[in-house]
Amino acid sequence: MTCDLSPLAVVQAQLDAYNAKNIDALLTTYAEDAQQFVLHGERLAQGHAEMRPRFLARFAEPDLHARLLSRTVVANVVVDCELITRNFPEGLGTLEMLCVYEVSNGRIQRASFATGEKRLQPAQAAITG
Repeated sequence: MTCDLSPLAVVQAQLDAYNAKNIDALLTTYAEDAQQFVLHGERLAQGHAEMRPRFLARFAEPDLHARLLSRTVVANVVVDCELITRNFPEGLGTLEMLCVYEVSNGRIQRASFATGEKRLQPAQAAITG
């Protein structure tokens, strides 16, 4: 990432890399020492070495996808509301996620996440003939 990218462009590149399950492109959007947090809470990861396995675990889910519902940009802060499709142990489902990204020098320095309620999709009824 170059320093002249806008915060909006950096966060969009992060979302695109997440949906492409491209770990190297995704980590390029984060500063080497970036931190991820539960919103107003505990630290989830610091730096690429801690982020990589967290993202790779998600990328193993075949139906993983983040759909942008809304985005707000104020100066160097980008706030996304996303609907995430996941393969939960209980089955396929979705959850809303609020993502707050702080961007500096063309990289995400800090990201905080608030997770909404998990909603499982109804099981597909078997069709018998």
